[in-house]
Amino acid sequence: MSTITAAATAIWAQASALVIEYTFSVVGAILILIIGFIVAGLVKRWVQSALSRMTHKDETLTLFLAKAARYTVLILVFVMVLTQFGVQTASIIAALGAAGLAIGLALQGTLQNIAAGIMLLFLRPFQVGDFISTSSASGVVKEIGLFATEFETLDGLYLLAPNSEIWNSAVTNYSRKPKRRFDLVVGIAYDDDINKAFAAFQSIIDGHDKVLKDPEPFIYVSNLGDSSVEVTCRIWMNTSDWWTVSRELTKMAKERFDAEGLSIPFPQRDVHLYQAAA
Repeated sequence: MSTITAAATAIWAQASALVIEYTFSVVGAILILIIGFIVAGLVKRWVQSALSRMTHKDETLTLFLAKAARYTVLILVFVMVLTQFGVQTASIIAALGAAGLAIGLALQGTLQNIAAGIMLLFLRPFQVGDFISTSSASGVVKEIGLFATEFETLDGLYLLAPNSEIWNSAVTNYSRKPKRRFDLVVGIAYDDDINKAFAAFQSIIDGHDKVLKDPEPFIYVSNLGDSSVEVTCRIWMNTSDWWTVSRELTKMAKERFDAEGLSIPFPQRDVHLYQAAA
């Protein structure tokens, strides 16, 4: 009987020690989780607030980095909780690293788009509202996401282009600069008066209020073609006015040259027919 009592006492002592030990571990783990979630939330808000004050950064990138900071803190908290229960975290970290590598290889294209999206948001080669052209896309930028960029084409269509394709190609931004040049080229006949064409161009420039005086317009003979003398008027205007003003100036040039009696020749070819001897 005394043996049974001694065994029971020993078991009870061991159970009590385990309960006390794991109680402290559980309580410690709960405290770590609570504090960890609070700290993760604070870190997220701090990162978001800090990046929001940097006006040249995009809101999409701000939220992405803030969430990434929060999840980083939570992963550290998870590792600390496992340590409370005596779990060897080195093997777990190695397994997570291997799993991350495998996932990264499987999602290589997606990760390329994310990396390209971050670079586009940081370097800002274009922004929402700009009209750009690349080897794979052309249109007005509507949204710059972490995976793809949304466009509206000139004919009103929706276009979604992967960020990696945009990042790996040359980008022409037609909206970035405040001023844009327009070369108005008109061909006149060889027997027409060149100075008269110059005067016609000058009257067109003086008659349009959206043609900029600085840089000053420049009129010159650009080419002696096969059937015409090409006279060019180099004009600068505000980028926002380029599409409408360039069309208006082209129309005005045709009307003015017609009024001045300056012909705009079309390509001609002389054909000589010879009768073969019988």
